[in-house]
Amino acid sequence: MKKRTLISSAVAVTAAGALTFAGTVVAQAQETGDEALAAAIDAILQDPKLTDSQSSIIVKDAATGEVVYDHNGNQRGLPGSNQKLTTVAGALETLGEDFTFATEVLGDRPVDGVVSGDLYLRGSGDPSMLEADYQRLAADLADLGVSRIDGDLVADDTAFDAARHGDEWAWGDLQYQAAAEISALTVGSGAEHWAGTVRLFMTGGAAAGDPVQVEMVPENDYVTVVNEATTGTTTNLSVNRDEHANTLRVTGTVKAGETPDYFTRAVIDPTALVADVFANALADNGIDLTGGIRLSEPTPQGAGESLAVHESVPLSQLSADLLKPSNNSYAEALFKTIGYANTGKGTFASGKAGVYAAIEKYGVDTDPIRQADGSGMSRFDQVTPDAITDLLIGAKDAPWFDAYYDALPVACQDGTLAGRLCNTPAAGNAHAKSGSLTSVSALSGYVTDADGRELVFSIVFNDYLASTVKPLEDKIVAALAGYSASSTEAEITAFGNVEEAEAAAEEIPGDRECTWYEPAVC
Repeated sequence: MKKRTLISSAVAVTAAGALTFAGTVVAQAQETGDEALAAAIDAILQDPKLTDSQSSIIVKDAATGEVVYDHNGNQRGLPGSNQKLTTVAGALETLGEDFTFATEVLGDRPVDGVVSGDLYLRGSGDPSMLEADYQRLAADLADLGVSRIDGDLVADDTAFDAARHGDEWAWGDLQYQAAAEISALTVGSGAEHWAGTVRLFMTGGAAAGDPVQVEMVPENDYVTVVNEATTGTTTNLSVNRDEHANTLRVTGTVKAGETPDYFTRAVIDPTALVADVFANALADNGIDLTGGIRLSEPTPQGAGESLAVHESVPLSQLSADLLKPSNNSYAEALFKTIGYANTGKGTFASGKAGVYAAIEKYGVDTDPIRQADGSGMSRFDQVTPDAITDLLIGAKDAPWFDAYYDALPVACQDGTLAGRLCNTPAAGNAHAKSGSLTSVSALSGYVTDADGRELVFSIVFNDYLASTVKPLEDKIVAALAGYSASSTEAEITAFGNVEEAEAAAEEIPGDRECTWYEPAVC
C-alpha cells in the first residue's frame, strides 16, 4: 500500500509550493536542468489545441545522441514536409553536392543550316528549368547556324516513369503548384521554380465593364484560358483548372487599372507544355520546325550528337532552394533522380530504396518508417521523431553536412521560418524544417542552448482540429534555445515572447506553408 504522509497543523503547504512551519515560510528548491525542461515542455503539450491529438517529440544531444526529452518519440505520424529531410539527405549522399541536372538537345550536325531528321530534347529531371532556359537552348542552336529542322521535335522524358503524382495525394490539391505533376522534362512559371505550372496575371481595364487582360507565363498554346472576368470597382478573382483538361477558367472582377496578385496552376502533362514552349523558342530564334511534336519517346542510340545543353546549379544550391521554401517539385524530382542514379529507372519505388540505403549509412533504422514520395504530400508517409533525430545526428558525419545544414530554414531569417521565433533565443539560432498538411504540423532541426550545447529535435503533431499548432512548436524550440542547466521551469517557460507570433500564425492555415501563398507571406 502506498504510504500517506501526515502534515500536522503546525506544517502546511502554501499554494505557491512553499512549506510553512509554525508561521515561518521556507521556499522549496525548484527543479533545474533537464527535469525542469521536461516539465516546461509537458506543460506546453497541455494546450487545448492538442486535445485528443497525437503529439510526438524527442530532443537529443547532437554530440552524444543522449535523449534529453522524449514524449512518444517512437510513435509514427504523418510528417508533411519534414519528409524532405530524408529526401535531401538521400540525394546528397547518392548524387553528391556537386551534381547538376542536364537538359540536352541532340540531333545530326547541321549542314547548310539544316538538321536532317528528328531533333531530341532530353530531360534528366531538372525542376529548375524556366522558359528563358529553353529560349537559351534554342539560341544556342541558332548560334550553331541551325535554321531548319527536317523532322520532328521529340520530347524525351523517359528518365522518369509515367507516374505523375504520388500515391494518396489529395484530389483537391492537384490543380495547385504544391501537387504539380512530375516529369523528367518540365518547366516552371516564376522565380519560385514551381515546375509543371503556368502563372496568370490579370489586369483590369480603364473602367468598369471593360475586358480584363490576361497574361500567361510561360507563353504557350498548350493551356487554354477561358476569361470570364470583368473590370469592376473591387478585385475578387478566382482561377480554377478543369479536372481533366488544361483549361483555366478566370472568373470574378478586377479593379480598374489594377494588376492583382498572380495565380499559379499545375498543368496536365508538363512534358507536352515543355514541347510547346521549346517549339515556340525555336521559332523565336528563326528555326523552322518542318515536322510535328512527339512526346515521351526515348532518344535512340546514334541519334546524332549533343548540339546544346543546359546545366542546373549544383545540388548544394538546389538543396537550399528546396528546403528553405519547401519546394515540392524539387523534392519529387530529386526523389526519382536518386532512383534513376541507382537503377536506371526514375520511379517512386527506386527513389524510396535509394533514400533508405543512403540514410541507413548514418544510423537511421528504416523499419519503423514509410516513405511514399519525396515531398511529404502523401498520406502514406510515416515517420518517427526518433528516426528524424537519428538522421540529423548521423548527417553531422557526412561529407555533405555543411550543404545540408546551410539549406535548412533559419528562425526569423529565411524560408518557412522567416517570420517565426523572432524575439526569442531561437532567432538566428534554430535551423529547422517545417511541415504542413491538414491536421499535420512538424518541425525538426538543430538548435544551440544557452550553455552552448547543440541539440537536435523533432516535433510531429497529428490529428488536431485547430487552425494551426505552430506556435506550440515555437514555444518548445524557444525553450530549448534559452535553456541552461541552471534554469528553472518558470524561466524556461518564459524564454522568448511568442504571443505576437501566435497572433500572426492564427491568420495562416496550418495546412499550408507560408511560402505557398501568392505572394509568399514569409
